[in-house]
Amino acid sequence: MKLTSLSTLPEEAVSHNPAIKKKVMLRLGDLPHLTNFSQACFAPGQCAAAHAHQDMCEVFFVEAGEGTIHINGKPYPLQPGICIAVEPGEEHEVINTGSAHLVLTYFGFLVRQDRFEG
Repeated sequence: MKLTSLSTLPEEAVSHNPAIKKKVMLRLGDLPHLTNFSQACFAPGQCAAAHAHQDMCEVFFVEAGEGTIHINGKPYPLQPGICIAVEPGEEHEVINTGSAHLVLTYFGFLVRQDRFEG
């Protein structure tokens, strides 16, 4: 069992943009297949640059704010209550397009690559 609280966790830099801060509730090794369970806060205009993961899926849930996630170049709006899953190999970029903080709770999990190959 592992118990964490957002109120006591330190802020860390997001790897795709160190200016964006996150709090990591669970890390790689805490649970099988889980890479992280985190909450990130994007200030207006901040962007996590386009990138892809070949060996993991990511799931994003919008807690607050507005933004856009581009998946393979196609934009999708982010608003509170939206949940979006990104498959291995899909290029994704998150941008806060609103005037308030965009708060995303997200997790990643490792997948076997051969499950996604034809």
